[in-house]
Amino acid sequence: VTPDRRLARRVASELGRWDIEIDDSAGLSLAQTPPGSFLRLTAELVAHQFQPLDLLAVGKHPLAAGGMVPAQFRQLIRGLEVSVLRGPRPAPGLAALIDLAPDKRTDLKNLLETIAALATEFTAAMARPKITLGELLKTHITFMEALASSDEKNGREPLWSGDDGEATAGFIAELMEVSDVLSDIEPASYPALLDVLMIGRAVRPSFGSHPRLAILGLLEARLQHADLIILGGLNEGTWPPDVGSDPWMSRPMRKDFGLPSPERRIGLTAHDFQQAFCAPEVVMTRASRVDGTPTVPSRWLMRLEKLLFGLDQDLAGKLFLPSAWLHWQAQLDRPDVVSPISPPAPKPPIEARPRQLSVTQIETWMRDPYAIYARHILKIRALDPLDAAPDAAVYGNLIHNTLDDFSARFPNELPVDALDQLIQIGAEHFEPLLKHPGVWAFWWPRFLRIAAWFVELEAERRQDVAVIHSEAAGEFVFAGSVGDFKLTAKADRIDELKSGELRIIDYKTGAPPSKTEVAAGYAPQLPLEAVIAEAGGFSGIAAKPVGELDYWRLRGSNPAGEVSSAGDEPAQLAAAAKEGLAALVRLFDQVETPYEARPSPEAAPKYSDYEHLARVKEWSSADGEEG
Repeated sequence: VTPDRRLARRVASELGRWDIEIDDSAGLSLAQTPPGSFLRLTAELVAHQFQPLDLLAVGKHPLAAGGMVPAQFRQLIRGLEVSVLRGPRPAPGLAALIDLAPDKRTDLKNLLETIAALATEFTAAMARPKITLGELLKTHITFMEALASSDEKNGREPLWSGDDGEATAGFIAELMEVSDVLSDIEPASYPALLDVLMIGRAVRPSFGSHPRLAILGLLEARLQHADLIILGGLNEGTWPPDVGSDPWMSRPMRKDFGLPSPERRIGLTAHDFQQAFCAPEVVMTRASRVDGTPTVPSRWLMRLEKLLFGLDQDLAGKLFLPSAWLHWQAQLDRPDVVSPISPPAPKPPIEARPRQLSVTQIETWMRDPYAIYARHILKIRALDPLDAAPDAAVYGNLIHNTLDDFSARFPNELPVDALDQLIQIGAEHFEPLLKHPGVWAFWWPRFLRIAAWFVELEAERRQDVAVIHSEAAGEFVFAGSVGDFKLTAKADRIDELKSGELRIIDYKTGAPPSKTEVAAGYAPQLPLEAVIAEAGGFSGIAAKPVGELDYWRLRGSNPAGEVSSAGDEPAQLAAAAKEGLAALVRLFDQVETPYEARPSPEAAPKYSDYEHLARVKEWSSADGEEG
């Protein structure tokens, strides 16, 4: 017996662990049943113009089949999720998703075209400025039944059969009956209208529940008797409820209108508690915390404690003794032996180990070899988030691409209107994302400040530059003990100076590495690019000594940008990086060398896509490391 419906749902769910079907007198909300949720989700799908999250919610619904074998339909939806729906939000409508589908995945294009055909009438109805509820319901039901149809069954059978289906059909029938007397509605409000009308609609099973167990609300419990009653949720605010304050009527106003006082509810719950408490056997339970917040015991429990204290102090102390049931519950999922795990250290065969890495991955190889193992040997890639909002990585790419494009268009002398040209190029790159308020309000103004700083710096520095190479691709081959190892790079920018030297530049929208990190070998990107440049490994750039290794930090604040050097002796840094990488290659060419996860915690990367796969938090906490 409990007034807490969330507690009731959790108890019913937990009993399913032992295959016990229990009847909750409050029933299950219609919106939470399969047909009811399918009704809501399909309405939101079309109203939101087939946004990725809505499309996946419908596509992975147990009732969706799209006229195919259900297993085949789900497989196609999973393929659609990976190939099309993940990443930044696409343009509205299925046509945009069809354009995003890879050309070789004709099956995905066919799936989207099928869904578009099934939703044609409903989509057209939702596009109208005003429509009657009856018309909207008819097209909606047609779409639902078509989408729920499989290769063997018509959609009507799975949708409207059983207790859930009958309740949903009855709900729709009631809406159809009253639709004639309602004024036209705006289709955009249709999903919200369904949500509001479903509130309070419950579905109760007609049979199949346990004959000796039941979950009752306070009202239903008044009419029932049982040998054993468990009183749940005995906390202030739950039993009794928090009466709060009425925002519409004060207490004198309620009295003038002849309405009962708010405290009457407390009196009724006290009566309910007294009746249930008089059962032959009673178990009283409460949660000491709810959602992490400490709770206050119900006043009924506090009153009982005081009463027992007056009768017998020892008896009062036993009221809140730990129950053996709690001990048994804790033992259910407790293993007999807890065996701490060791950090992963796989040793794949030599022939499976990568023979080519980029300069940016060398740093990962040093800091977290397991990430290289997962990415290049297991071929595991992190999935992009669904409906992703533009983040720092997207911003960094926008700035990089804009500056690279500008340098590629003007590799020699700057144009007279250099700032206008750069802003125009930036507008071209930013345009697809300017619909996001954060991009327009924050990123674009930052870019304008960066552009002004960049052009001013270029006007000064290009006096020493003969030609600029943007996004220069290069490679260098190391001789390993079991074969060659290829190092690849794509430098943000390489300046050929009039002095005959090269200047290698790396754009950074975040904080660049310090000289100490570079000298220690933990930020080898620029030194390794210098190795490639000195060997003539960059396409279109002859072998020349490297005179400068620079980071250009593009902040967009005050100051808008900063130039910092990776080191005062580029040649020495390049030589040390070359020697260090050669030693690293030789080390991992030995089969006994493992790909450890975070071998040096102090040098571990700040972020890794494979941290969860390596179970870092599990073994690092066991070792006493932070994390």
